[in-house]
Amino acid sequence: MADDDQAEPSLESAAVEQKLIDQLVEQARSKGLQLTGDGGLLQQLTKTVLESALEGEITDHLGYDKHDPAGKDGGNSRNGTRSKKVLTDIGPVEIDVPRDREGSFEPAIVKKRQRRLTGVDEMVLSLSAKGLTHGEISSHLAEVYGADVSKTTITAITDKVMDGMTEWQNRPLDRVYPVVFIDAINVKIRDGQVANRPIYVALAVTAEGHRDILGLWAGDGGEGAKHWLRVLSELKNRGVEDVLMLVCDGLKGLPDAVGEVWPRTVVQTCVVHLLRASFRYAARQDWGKIAKALKPVYTAPSEDAATTRFLEFAEVWGKKYPAIVRLWESSWAEFTPFLQFDAEIRRIVCTTNSIESVNARIRKAVRARGHFPTEQAALKCVYMAVMSLDPTGSGRKRWTMRWKGAMNAFDLAFDGRLTAGQL
Repeated sequence: MADDDQAEPSLESAAVEQKLIDQLVEQARSKGLQLTGDGGLLQQLTKTVLESALEGEITDHLGYDKHDPAGKDGGNSRNGTRSKKVLTDIGPVEIDVPRDREGSFEPAIVKKRQRRLTGVDEMVLSLSAKGLTHGEISSHLAEVYGADVSKTTITAITDKVMDGMTEWQNRPLDRVYPVVFIDAINVKIRDGQVANRPIYVALAVTAEGHRDILGLWAGDGGEGAKHWLRVLSELKNRGVEDVLMLVCDGLKGLPDAVGEVWPRTVVQTCVVHLLRASFRYAARQDWGKIAKALKPVYTAPSEDAATTRFLEFAEVWGKKYPAIVRLWESSWAEFTPFLQFDAEIRRIVCTTNSIESVNARIRKAVRARGHFPTEQAALKCVYMAVMSLDPTGSGRKRWTMRWKGAMNAFDLAFDGRLTAGQL
């Protein structure tokens, strides 16, 4: 019975609210008001709600209601209002902010010097992460919301993320990772003249099967092993004691750099990178034939079998494309490690698809910019793209399911180093 008594007031309250809403909508229509847009009902309601909340705040601050006799000759008192335009999710709204004579009133709902309410900053960051330039964001806000937001303001909003990036870039990391993928993408930066500069990316898979981007670094030239040595040393200083396998694109000198930081780490060359490099030496009409001829090499059940299949490939194609044979021979030591593992590990680490998908999102974000005025601007754009990779969390679930079977295989293949690193 008690539940019925509680439900009745709730139903009655809902009916009253609906009646008020219907009256407001009907009144707006009778006056020819639009529900949305400049001067529309939603804009007027927002103005009324904000001003009512501000009036409540100054009442609490002064200790008496508006027009209350208690406020006469009682020290501090109301001192009119000042007009202020704030940008909201429904567009710009002009409000009257109450003042006091002593100037001690500090409103909370719309703070002093605050020009944007909740949602606007997030909208700007989201649009920027998707690759829109500041001019395009300003035009979008003006067209859709009727809001005049300058490129300077948008820059100020996006600059806020740099504090978060600094903290993120220096956060402590896990003691052990089963796999770390490393790569670099080129962005155009204007430093005297526009030139390609690499942004280095390190992506790890955690022991729980989650994706974790460990950091972003701007380089000053080619993707050199010396620079990677500095990056890997930084990761070690942030707590990474062991990496079971590091997957890369076959950069010369990188295995030695990895060995200096983590001596037991297996360095694996990405098969996809090897295939792409092979195609550079071949005529386009032969790409399909070469890919078919090389597939038995990287799908062989053992290193001995792979060697046999490669010798067969060299016998057929070596005369026409000797550079492809030399490429595979020079990369053989870093290509073969994954052949000693079972199918679960092979399937995961024989390519850098995991990091290539991240790089594709980054490239999409930077492509629209053309070039960046500074290294910091480029890093900011890439960081925002990375932070917006999986807004719904569905990607995290897919990653976990994909890597679940491989985790046990890694622990067995690497003599329990994965489990030991979690203790």
